[in-house]
Amino acid sequence: MAKGHRSQIKRERNAQKDTRPSAKLSYARVSVQKACFVLDAIRGKDVQTALGIVTYNPRYASELIAKLLKSAIANAENNNGMDASNLYVEECYANKGPTMKRIRPRAQGRAYRIEKRMSHITIVLNER
Repeated sequence: MAKGHRSQIKRERNAQKDTRPSAKLSYARVSVQKACFVLDAIRGKDVQTALGIVTYNPRYASELIAKLLKSAIANAENNNGMDASNLYVEECYANKGPTMKRIRPRAQGRAYRIEKRMSHITIVLNER
């Protein structure tokens, strides 16, 4: 058991937390592979360029990522007091989520399995 009072332990744990502004989208109905195409395009770019990239990208995942990026920018401005013009996308990644299993009927009484994949998308910003 850790030494110290509970509030002291909580204070120390909160001091070690990451203070970079971020936003997370859980259970997005897009596969990790398809989301990573868009995420790779915006990684390391400043937020205005990244918003332009996802706005004009024809992929379905870009709509979700645009909304998530706007949320991360709002978090940086309101919670951390950062200026939006100095922000850039430091980290962005998609992790595998649960898979919905479905059955597609085929000829002669057979059935094929359809897997509808989900992902958890995270965007972390930082100031230059």
